[in-house]
Amino acid sequence: MRAGHQFARWGGTVAETAEEQKSGASRGVSEELARNMAAGWADTEAHDLRPIPQAARTAARRASLSARFPGERLVVPAGNLRIRSNDTEYPFRAATEYAYLTGDLKEDGVLVLEPTDGGHEAALYRLPRSDRGNGEFWRDGQGELWVGRRHSLAEAEALYGIPCHDVRTLADVLREAGGPVRVVRGHDAGVEAALADRTTAETDQELRVFLSELRLIKDTFEIGELQKAVDSTVRGFEDVVKVLDKAEATSERYIEGTFFLRARVEGNDIGYGSICAAGPHACTLHWVRNDGDVRSGDLLLLDAGVETHSLYTADVTRTLPINGTYTDIQRKIYDAVYESQEAGIRAVRPGAAYQDFHRAAQRVLAGKLVEWGLLEGPVERVLELGLQRRWTLHGTGHMLGMDVHDCAAARREAYAGATLEPGMCLTVEPGLYFQADDLTVPEEYRGIGVRIEDDILVTEDGNRNLSAALPRTSTDVEAWMVRLKS
Repeated sequence: MRAGHQFARWGGTVAETAEEQKSGASRGVSEELARNMAAGWADTEAHDLRPIPQAARTAARRASLSARFPGERLVVPAGNLRIRSNDTEYPFRAATEYAYLTGDLKEDGVLVLEPTDGGHEAALYRLPRSDRGNGEFWRDGQGELWVGRRHSLAEAEALYGIPCHDVRTLADVLREAGGPVRVVRGHDAGVEAALADRTTAETDQELRVFLSELRLIKDTFEIGELQKAVDSTVRGFEDVVKVLDKAEATSERYIEGTFFLRARVEGNDIGYGSICAAGPHACTLHWVRNDGDVRSGDLLLLDAGVETHSLYTADVTRTLPINGTYTDIQRKIYDAVYESQEAGIRAVRPGAAYQDFHRAAQRVLAGKLVEWGLLEGPVERVLELGLQRRWTLHGTGHMLGMDVHDCAAARREAYAGATLEPGMCLTVEPGLYFQADDLTVPEEYRGIGVRIEDDILVTEDGNRNLSAALPRTSTDVEAWMVRLKS
C-alpha cells in the first residue's frame, strides 16, 4: 500500500506490512499502550515561520499560469514515494513543475488552481502532521516517529503563502468539481485516476509544455541558486583532485563518493548521476557505472553537478590528467576541444540563434579532424554530411535549471529554434571521443575522450560563465592540480 497514492494509503485499514512487523503491530496493541502513546506530548507547533525566499516568485509564476489557462482547473502534483525494496523507498524528489510553482518539496502534495471570475485561487493539498490521537505517528511506516516530523497545514501556509488543505480530501474535491481541467501527468496515478475521463493527453500536454517554456528565462532568485550550485560544484571538483591517489588505489567509485559528499553537505543531492569516467570509459558519453580503474597516465572525464536545496543544478565537465600532466596526444585533443568550446561560448549572446553556439563549436572540431587527416575536407562538406559526428556524437549544450536538461517539453520554436534572451542559462560542452576499438584513427588516439563543459548565463550584453572559477586551458588545469595537491 505504501507505493500507492495517498488517497488509498491514508484511508482505512492497511494489511500487515513490513513496517507493522517492525513496530510490533503484528502482535497487537494493548489499550494501555495505545493510551500511553497518545498522551504526554508537548505542543511543537511553530508559530514564527517566515515565507520561503522564493515565495513572491512562485506566486508570480502561478499568476502567469493562471493567465494562460483562464476558466480551467489546473492540477499539479508533487509525486509519491517509489518503492526500492520491500518497505524502503528511493529518496524522494518533487516533480519540477510542482516545486517551481510552490517551493514545496515534500511527497504527496498537489497544487490546485481553482478558476474564478478574476483568474484562479491557489490551494495546496498536503499531508498534515501524523495524528497522535489514532496512533498513526508511530504505527504507520510514514509516521513521525519513523521518518520525522512534517509541517502542519498552518505551518505550510506560512511557508508557501498558499491556503493548505488535507490531501486526503482531494479525491472527493476533484471528483465533485465541474468544468474543464488539466493535470500534469506522470507523477501521481491517484490524482490522474480521480480525474479519469475528464482530461485528455493533448490538453494535458499543453499544460506541461507551457510550464516548461515558462522556465526558459531565469529570474534573479534562480540565477542566484544556479550560481550557488556551480560554486559548490567547483569545490566538489577540487575535492576530487585532492584524492586522486586514493581513487587510483580503489576505483572510479572513490571519485563518485567524494563528489557526492560535497553535494550532500552543501546541497540537496547531485543533480544527475555523476560521470566519473577514467581512461577509455571517457568515450562512453553517459558512463555512470563508475566501477573502473583509475590509472596514472590516463584522463579522467568528470561530469557532475551539485543540486541546491531548492532543486537547481549545476552541470560541469572537466577532463583531467590523473597524474597531473597531459601527454602530447592528450593535450592535442584537449586543446582542440577547448578551442571549440571557446568558439561556442563566444556565440552565446542575446539575439543569437540558439543553434549558433553548436554550429560554431562543431565547425572548429570538424576543422581539427580535417587538419589531422581523419576526415577528407573541405570543412563545409564534413559539416553538411555530419561526418564529424563519428567522434563528437552529442549536441553542444542544453538549457539548465531545475532539471539538468531543463525545459525539455518546450516546443522546438521556443527552444532549439528560438533566439537567445537574457536570463537563459545553458551549457556549452563540446567533446571528442576516440573509441578504443576505432580502427579508423591512429592507435595513439584510441581510448581518449575529452569533454569541457561550462554553465553559461545569457546577459544583456553577452554572457557570463557561471563556472569560470574552474580552469579550462590545459596549462591552467595542470597548474591548478599542482596547487591543490601541494
